[in-house]
Amino acid sequence: MAKKNYIFIETLCLHYQVDEPFFEALQHAGLVEILDQEGAKYVQQEKLSELEKMIRLHQELNLNIEGIDVVMNLLDRIKLLQKEMNTLKNKLHFGEIGE
Repeated sequence: MAKKNYIFIETLCLHYQVDEPFFEALQHAGLVEILDQEGAKYVQQEKLSELEKMIRLHQELNLNIEGIDVVMNLLDRIKLLQKEMNTLKNKLHFGEIGE
């Protein structure tokens, strides 16, 4: 494991003032993948942005894990719909639709 690509969960707990069971609950809900290496737990650094969103939803909006799951799924759906809309706009712009 290249540890530079992972963040120690204890570091995240201290930085964001969140307990470790919060991360375990996120893992149980399938929202984050935790790597357990010799008793030390890590998350992938590239997932930090999404993890920060989940932490903010929990701390600022007081959402539980189920609420966080719903919001994250809705945000993913919005991204997908925006991508589809941009694709259709590009096709329309280049005259590919309606010919």
